[in-house]
Amino acid sequence: MLRLVLPKGSLEKATMQLFADADLAVVRGSDVEYRGTIDDPRVDDVRILRPQEIPLYVADGLFDLGITGRDWIEETGADVVSLGSLAYSKATANPIRVVVAVARDSAITKVADLPSGCRVSTEYPELTRRMLEKQGVHAEIRLSYGATEAKIPDIADAVVEITETGRALNAAGLRIIGTLLESCTELVANPTAAADPEKRHAMTQILTLLQGTLEARGKVLLKLNVAGSELDAVIAVLPSLKSPTVSELSGGGAFAVETVVPKAQVNILIPALKDKGATDIIELPLSKIVH
Repeated sequence: MLRLVLPKGSLEKATMQLFADADLAVVRGSDVEYRGTIDDPRVDDVRILRPQEIPLYVADGLFDLGITGRDWIEETGADVVSLGSLAYSKATANPIRVVVAVARDSAITKVADLPSGCRVSTEYPELTRRMLEKQGVHAEIRLSYGATEAKIPDIADAVVEITETGRALNAAGLRIIGTLLESCTELVANPTAAADPEKRHAMTQILTLLQGTLEARGKVLLKLNVAGSELDAVIAVLPSLKSPTVSELSGGGAFAVETVVPKAQVNILIPALKDKGATDIIELPLSKIVH
């Protein structure tokens, strides 16, 4: 039914892991193959291509559905339908930022201070052009094919580059002076395909699986028993998505409690629950949380 295109390159490993965790594992002959399959009746064909190209291919109808970044949607100006954000990137769950950076020892502190005729190196020439026009800066924009941060000061006076944490730019001796946009990974669709009720339903179901998988990351299910006299004290220290589920145990006088909590808090939470009177505490991993 659906022709799906997934990103190759920096997002590839994280995307393949997400699809596997969502029970939509992509099978291919090797890690360098550009074709794959998913054992799911909603997906007929899978390609793995550069994220820079995906918005245009989806807009042109070569694919019904694709994963790419908001940065490339904005750069290409492609006419695609965004079905929703997916909270993951190369190394973290945070959005990336498209930023302007100069040498750390430069006197320039903001984009508007860039001198006329300055050289700006970037993989985002259209985003950069629009940003500089708004700032009233006349610059020579040079397309970069990688290692952009290495081009200051000999090849460029400034760069427009992506960053998750800023560490790579800092390590290259650069300083950020402005942010063009924050970019999340998105599931995008061809407008015609998205208008087809059957295809749109399949797209929505796939998005549910992906977002549910991401929601479950970093969370666990806690189950415990507690006497009625200590229930309020236990509930008081329990975080939850909404509120804990409480069920009276057979025979009365005690309760079973379960709730979803951040994995990072469990080392503090479980001993605290025991101190409050909880017993039979069980920690269980989660695969998906679907609201």
